[in-house]
Amino acid sequence: MTYRPSTRDEQRPSETLTLLPPVNDSGQGERALRPGAREDGVPYLSIVAPAMNEEGNIADLYAAIAAAVEPLGVTWELVLIDDGSSDGTWRVMNELVARDARVVALRHRRNFGKARGLATGFAIARGDVVITMDADLQDDPEEIARFLAMLDEGYDLVSGWKQRRQDPLGKTMPSRVFNATVRRVSGVPLHDFNCGFKAYRAEVTQNIRLYGELHRFTPVLANAEGFRVGELPVKHHARRWGSSKYGWSRLVKGFLDLLTVTFLTQYRQRPMHMLGIPGLAAITVGVLIGLWLTSEKLITGAAIGGRPLLLLAVLLVLVGVQFFGIGLLGELLVHGSQAHLGRGKATPLREVAGLGAERLERAGLYVPAAS
Repeated sequence: MTYRPSTRDEQRPSETLTLLPPVNDSGQGERALRPGAREDGVPYLSIVAPAMNEEGNIADLYAAIAAAVEPLGVTWELVLIDDGSSDGTWRVMNELVARDARVVALRHRRNFGKARGLATGFAIARGDVVITMDADLQDDPEEIARFLAMLDEGYDLVSGWKQRRQDPLGKTMPSRVFNATVRRVSGVPLHDFNCGFKAYRAEVTQNIRLYGELHRFTPVLANAEGFRVGELPVKHHARRWGSSKYGWSRLVKGFLDLLTVTFLTQYRQRPMHMLGIPGLAAITVGVLIGLWLTSEKLITGAAIGGRPLLLLAVLLVLVGVQFFGIGLLGELLVHGSQAHLGRGKATPLREVAGLGAERLERAGLYVPAAS
């Protein structure tokens, strides 16, 4: 099937950034997608939308998604996650579930954050392709066709780029600082890591683990696993209802998670490579200082017992040995836990709508006890 973008091209940036070349070995590509109905009744497309206090946006979001996806001729489902809302978000979600069997909804017991919301959605999504988008109507569902077209070209993850953001300065400035830092540290040349509008092949969502603020680093995590990543400029609308939940406050958390991602992507399998090099350097410098002091003692007979350099040499050797010890412990933990790696801690749910206990159990989610 050929996906055709909206005719409103004058509102949409035209360029597309490619990070890695797509696979295209046989015309359509060995990894090309095959949209359409499946005999087992499983939808081709899953749209995951976490929400917190979006009572006024959820119904319009559903209507916009249905209007954009129906013409594509693919089977689809909408997975809504209420991440601890205190307004009527869950009530509206239940109304949508009652109206359309393609909509399912899950409610966290409290606010766990966007990463855990996406992890819950990934666990329950059944589609070959998973679209993630915010529930505040700032992402335009009409762009889904263009995301699918890029996946058809052989990409595994396509990340949106809000080239012309419709947000206040207090939200855009932290994002610019964060994006520039992540781009430099990770080596993944995306313009917009913060954009929640993304398209994944299901195999990508099954091979990355999300917690903390790691939802912003899914392109980095996917790239580290060998998946092909691309970026697509998308339209961005001003928020119609409610207020943003983000700002400068999450910048610090993002930088801390950047350190985590750097370790996970570069040293996860070989922690000794990160700790062993500084450990070896410390031991080498400490030993050289010790040899120099020893030679000075033997040649000149000078007293070295109270020299600060001797204390420095001993300290460097001890620190180096500790680095080596921690690195070896990390190696043991990594290789000893390979058989036990999973999707991470399941998020407890308060309620579900449109889902059976069997599907929840297969997804590894807590089944709410009957009241």
